[in-house]
Amino acid sequence: MLRPLAALALAALIGAGCSKTSTAGAGDNAAANHDKAVKFAACMRDNGVKGFPDPDASGTFTVDGVLNGSSLNPDSAEWKKALDACKDLQPAGFTGGKRTAEQQAQVLKFAACMRDNGVRDFPDPGPADPIIDTNRIPSLAGKDVRSDPVLRAAQDKCGDLVAGIVQKGRP
Repeated sequence: MLRPLAALALAALIGAGCSKTSTAGAGDNAAANHDKAVKFAACMRDNGVKGFPDPDASGTFTVDGVLNGSSLNPDSAEWKKALDACKDLQPAGFTGGKRTAEQQAQVLKFAACMRDNGVRDFPDPGPADPIIDTNRIPSLAGKDVRSDPVLRAAQDKCGDLVAGIVQKGRP
């Protein structure tokens, strides 16, 4: 039961970047969250981050989801300036946070497992980095990472190592 759940959570990391869906009965809150997220995305673009995407219909997105598969650079001066200028509009959980030492140890085991299972250039993520950062995996450059068979097979084998971290909301 945990393996399918872990695979689904990891697919979300790559495909939708850990985006969450709104729950039934939270329509007003979901609409407000979506409106705020749209304003945040517009603010980021208005402050120099060209290509910053709009959120999906749920209105919830994370920095991991925005960065994975994009050419956006969170270390650039433009990104940092825009993030500061737009901080009042920033969706809850957008920038995440650092993993605990225990979580980081599991993430490093996951990275080693991914390398052992075919993704030879899978990097060791830092404590505040996304678990899967497709921008840092040269063998995936130019590929549709959502359907890459090597990445998917490795995720299926290794996903249980980080399932608890992903489920707790820190990808």
